[in-house]
Parts: sequence; C-alpha cells; structure tokens
Amino acid sequence: MSKKPVIAIFDVGKTNKKLFVFDEDYHIVFEKSVQLHEIKDGDGFPCEDVNALKSFVLDSLAEVGKQDKFNLKAINFSAYGASFVSVDEHGNAIAPLYNYLKPYPEDISQKLYEKNGGSGRFSAETASPALGSLNSGLQLFRLKNEKPQLFEKLKYALHLPQYLSSLLTHQFYSDITSIGCHTALWDFNKKAYHKWVEQERIAPKLAPIERADKTVNVNGTEAGVGVHDSSAALIPYLKSFKEPFVLISTGTWSISMNPFNHSPLTTAELEKDCLCYLSYTGDPVKSSRLFAGHEHDEGVKQIAEHFNIDANYFRHLTFNEKLISGTGYYLPRHKTAAEAYHHFVQQLVQKQLNSTNLVLAGNVNSIFVDGGFSHNEIFMRLLARAYPGIKVYAASMAQASALGAAMVIHTAWNNKPLRENIVQLKLYPTI
Repeated sequence: MSKKPVIAIFDVGKTNKKLFVFDEDYHIVFEKSVQLHEIKDGDGFPCEDVNALKSFVLDSLAEVGKQDKFNLKAINFSAYGASFVSVDEHGNAIAPLYNYLKPYPEDISQKLYEKNGGSGRFSAETASPALGSLNSGLQLFRLKNEKPQLFEKLKYALHLPQYLSSLLTHQFYSDITSIGCHTALWDFNKKAYHKWVEQERIAPKLAPIERADKTVNVNGTEAGVGVHDSSAALIPYLKSFKEPFVLISTGTWSISMNPFNHSPLTTAELEKDCLCYLSYTGDPVKSSRLFAGHEHDEGVKQIAEHFNIDANYFRHLTFNEKLISGTGYYLPRHKTAAEAYHHFVQQLVQKQLNSTNLVLAGNVNSIFVDGGFSHNEIFMRLLARAYPGIKVYAASMAQASALGAAMVIHTAWNNKPLRENIVQLKLYPTI
C-alpha cells in the first residue's frame, strides 16, 4: 500500500498547542492537542515553557514519522504573535519567552516614544496602538535597558513561529507576518524597519527577512519558516476569493480584517483600537478589534442568572422576528430570556457594526464571519440586515490558521491544485 503524502502543521496558541496532519486535499488525517504548564520568568511572571514546547514539537514529529501510512512531505508552523525567543548562535534559548500580558515599565516606553516624536506619531508610523508588551519590539528595548549583558549575548530574537521552524532547519529567519503583528518594529509608510530599530541597535538582533512561502529541505522534507496565526487564518480566504472582502474572525476578540483597504491608519482609528497586520505577501491589512466574544459570554451569564436557567439554553436559540424591536437592551425590562437575548445580541451587533465600519472600504462585496459567532443565527441575521448592500456569509473550515500555514507552502509539497470549496459558505438574507 502506497503512503499518503501529508503535511504536518503545528498551530501554537497561548493555551492549546496543536498538531494537524493534512492530506493533499487538505483534509485532517491526524491531530493531537496539549496544554502545557506555564513557568515563571525571572520576575515571577507566568510565561511559556520553551523547553516543554520544543519537546512537544520534536516528539510529535517523531510520532508522525513512525506511522507507516504517511509520507511526510512538509512541515510548517502557525503561532501567536508578540512573542520573541532569544537564542544564541546555536539556536538555544537563553532567556524566557516573556508573556505579552506582562506589565511594561512606563518610564522605558516613554523613553522610546520621546525619542520618536511621541506615542501618537510613533503609533501611527508603526500602525499599532501603544500596547506595552504586546508591542513585541518593546520587549527587546526593555531587555536592552534592563538586562544589557543578556541583550549583548543573544544572537537573534526570533518570533515564535520562526523559532519553532529553526528547531528543524537550524537556520534563522524573520517573517513579514510576524514583524507586522503590532510589534512597533515596522514603518508601514516606508515599508521597512522603523528608524528606531537601527538607532537602538535592535536591527542586528533580528534575523534576515524571508518570504512566507520559503522552505528549507530537511532530510527530504520541506520545512516552512512559519507564519503569524492571524495572518495565517486569512490565507485561505486570500487564495479562494479575489473580489474585495472583509473577514470578521470571531472568538474572545472579534477582529475585522480588510486586506483591500490600504489607506494609512489615522490617529482617530488608532484611538478606536485599529491596527494593521501584514499579509503573507507583505501587504498591509487594516484591522479593528472588539472584545465581542468576552462581552457575549458575560452577557449570557447575566441573562441566565436573571431568569434562573442554564446558559446552554442560548446555544440552540433560533431567530425570532417578533422579539426584535428598537427598544434597546435593558435586562430587567425583558419578559423572557429569549427576548432579553435577542435585544442583547442586537446591541452587540451594533458595536460590531461600529468596529467593522472603521476598516470597511467602499468596494467591499462580501463579509465573511468565521469562528464562534458564525454559528449564532441571531447574530448572523442581524449583521446581514445591518449591511443590506453587502453579502454576509457564515464561513467555516477546519482549523483556519493551520490550513493557512499549509496552503502558503502548497507548491513546495503538493502536486494537486487547491481545492475550490475549501471555505464553506452560508449566505444570510438581508431581510
């Protein structure tokens, strides 16, 4: 029996570390998931256990390699952003993978902003709000200021996807999607590193930039250089649809991404939590963020407690036209849980509308919603009504970030054309 050609993708989130094996038609033929215990950095703040993550990757690959039914043609990596691994010349981690939630010293950030025209100008040029440690470039600036000896010792600071790739290739690269994810490293107007990166001697600590579709042959298997997970999730849509669209990727955060809006970020947009990512082709992707999933979960808890019902009740609630009105959401006023929930979602959709409109360009034909809200009929129907001139779809696919990481190196391992229906769509009516 001939072995099935496959690609292995490590999709590393903050909580779950996953391995997916796809066949040439991008069906999942093997998967595993683990949650790794965090450790603490030198300041006692929780952080990723790099050694445990390294072991998961190498052990999982060995497990796949032992399966007689697979011919492992390629490997790639998708991982969360705002994450640097400091390595020596041999690729060994020499510092913790600092947590992007770690509080950032204001005196150090102000020092950088003052040298670069203030935080407003700096944020506009780097296309990201001032987010402390979430601006991963500032993590390196902090390391240089607080631990100068360690900073001098490190050979390269690798974003997490590229660090994972280096475990196999033993080569060091930077990737444009990771550089572009609110790092404060990239000048979006000049399409190059911001001047501060050179001035503060950060540039020599950054590995050469390589294309997202670059692969390195490792014992007959093609290994990609890795991609940032948000940019990876956009790849299946960019490869499947050529007409202008907005993707609303929903989960705890609801992120509206418009790869076709190339206007520079304004100060007003930055103040409303807009930022730019970079796509795998190096193009800016104007995006806005809304804490919608978190707000939904909290709202459901309140309604369930008020009416003394199980929160699971709302999972199967269908749209009811009679429960929609313009009276607004005020929990004590509503007579039933279903009525309260309809009004609550109506309020949430209005916030989503305000957020998405920040990045919506006039030529957008379609809005794709993936993630949790794509399965919520009430949310989807109300969103479709809010955009009568645009087709609003619930989109679904198996593991978007992992799929994108596989598709970006398609030609390096797969002889088949990309499957046309890789993204499943459901159109919602506007009435």
